[in-house]
Amino acid sequence: MIAKVLGYVLIGINGVPVNVEVDVSNGLPALDIVGLGDTAVKESKERVRSAIKNSGFSVPTRKITVNLAPADVKKEGSGLDLPLAVGILKASAQLNCETDEYVFFGELSLDGGLRKINGALPLIISAISNGNKKFIIPFDNRLEASYINGIEVYPAKSLKEVVDHLSGLKLLDKAIKKDFDLARDDVKYDSDLSLVKGQQVAKRALEVAVSGGHNVLFVGAPGTGKTMLAKCIPTIMPDMTFEEALETTKIHSVAGLLDEKDGIVYTRPFRSPHHTSTTVSMTGGGNKIKPGEISLAHNGVLFLDEMPEYNRSTLEALRQPLEDGEISVARATGSVKYPANFMLCGSMNPCPCGNYGSADKECTCTPQQIAKYKAKLSGPLLDRIDLQVAVDSVKYSELTDEGVGETSKEVRARVNRTREIQKKRFEKDGILVNADMGEKHIKKYCKLKKECEEVLKKAYETLKLSPRARSRVIKVARTIADMELYDNIEIKHVLEAISYRHG
Repeated sequence: MIAKVLGYVLIGINGVPVNVEVDVSNGLPALDIVGLGDTAVKESKERVRSAIKNSGFSVPTRKITVNLAPADVKKEGSGLDLPLAVGILKASAQLNCETDEYVFFGELSLDGGLRKINGALPLIISAISNGNKKFIIPFDNRLEASYINGIEVYPAKSLKEVVDHLSGLKLLDKAIKKDFDLARDDVKYDSDLSLVKGQQVAKRALEVAVSGGHNVLFVGAPGTGKTMLAKCIPTIMPDMTFEEALETTKIHSVAGLLDEKDGIVYTRPFRSPHHTSTTVSMTGGGNKIKPGEISLAHNGVLFLDEMPEYNRSTLEALRQPLEDGEISVARATGSVKYPANFMLCGSMNPCPCGNYGSADKECTCTPQQIAKYKAKLSGPLLDRIDLQVAVDSVKYSELTDEGVGETSKEVRARVNRTREIQKKRFEKDGILVNADMGEKHIKKYCKLKKECEEVLKKAYETLKLSPRARSRVIKVARTIADMELYDNIEIKHVLEAISYRHG
């Protein structure tokens, strides 16, 4: 007898349907799995044998052949354990019911329990796009499916519960639906802009950067508040939409970093990898081509503290994702495309000792040391950072000032207003923020007056800007104009954008 059960496996952050075909026939007792499965899939036969036996059923003492179709797609992970077990029980007539309307996935323990798997949400979303509406999943994956409407999800703790549900003996409870908006509104941050003393110029630059989705680099002496400013970025970014949350959650679910208490990522990611991070850990890869830090920062912030200390090749690998908002990771085992639309925030000292340009401390570095230190960041990479801001030392009187500065909530309200202007402007262009504009958008939405062109031309020639840097100055000027509710870009907006470019 042949039984067919539907499962899914991950390729990148997308699920691929797998028909688990099980044939039980006469012959020497054996369990063979074909269909290009990896080690975890091949080892599943031992887990499945024990799980079936310890759940009160019997493994047929006959020849069992399992085909994972399509046979030319590599299958990875342990998520096919459950459909394999259900297929064996169905093919051996221990389960007499139709299973065609269900999608199954989950790892089996030896005692028949169902274990959580990584990537449940992208599997479910991919299955929905293929017309599937009913799912039986591990109990510990239930929260990932609780925010999706229009489907029936049955979380189970064991293989026995699954069989009882399919047989109609004891039905499983459906996963309880949750409200994304309520979960998002309960967000509390540890940082707040009101806690940052002084640094009015840097705060203004930060608001400009977030309002237009621009990359920013803070340059200043140690201890001036660069890291504290960076940690405030998620607190002033617009609230995540449901679509953004799902896309971000898919990546974190695949990486196995999803918070078990929430089941969904409803705050902007803030990733701060150490400067010893490898290129693979930053961009993604490995044996199973996992997402890297730039993908985990998707829809959020990638903060690189002390940028010159990072490996040169690691920094240069950021250039293409910063332009395209995605990264293609190619390895011998295959090629996977991950989203990587993040806001880059970097920090660095002005020199190795950190005191170059300080009014209070003397720099002990030689000109050669300073030049070598700054040269660690290449021109093409700096070209992609729209705002380069000098962060000055804070006076003692500012530190002891009891006055309360603007809160992140107040700044976020203005950011939301500016983002709404951009959303309406680009509603037919397929982009959301000024930083994403291409040359055709700049030509259409950023027409400069003659006097603005003259100022920009002088800056272009004096500062030796590249064509890309010129375009980015215009984008920042457009954002500043939006913040101040101007329809057209004025000279003051261009001048401020140029000052950030070479602060």
